Amino acid sequence: MFRRGAGPGCRRISTPAQHAALAHPVRQRLLFALGARPSTINRLAAQLGVNKGGVSHHLRVLCAAGLVREAGTRRVRGGTERYYRRTAERLSAAEPQPEGTAALFGAVAQELDRSPVDHLLTLRHIRLGPAKAARLAQALAALVDGAEEDAEGEPVHGLLVTLYRQAGT
Repeated sequence: MFRRGAGPGCRRISTPAQHAALAHPVRQRLLFALGARPSTINRLAAQLGVNKGGVSHHLRVLCAAGLVREAGTRRVRGGTERYYRRTAERLSAAEPQPEGTAALFGAVAQELDRSPVDHLLTLRHIRLGPAKAARLAQALAALVDGAEEDAEGEPVHGLLVTLYRQAGT
């Protein structure tokens, strides 16, 4: 969902409100959950294991930052149910903030914790020159972008890929 570039379906994260909105793991998880299709507060609360009041609060913050918008309503039992969706398929932060990165990893940790099946989590440090690191980054981006999705109704899997240079090396 997050990338350092831009492109079609990508929203650039640049304002303090956007960075602040991304600095909470629940808001990150809401963005994950809204990736496939619009959803309601009730569905999101059940999916994330968060109370409806919390989901409502975090959606308001994301809406105010322009990262989520209302996507229609539906009448149910005399009331109105609102649907929400992300404003872009991907988010791009040219200058990621530490709080947002920490929240992203916190959100992924929460998702791993709630996963109903075993997951793969690997960290490896390798020595690479700048040219090899650039080629690996391009290959990883192509692998992620080219991953073919199954039809609607199949389970959703999270995929987090990062390549970074260790500080001080």
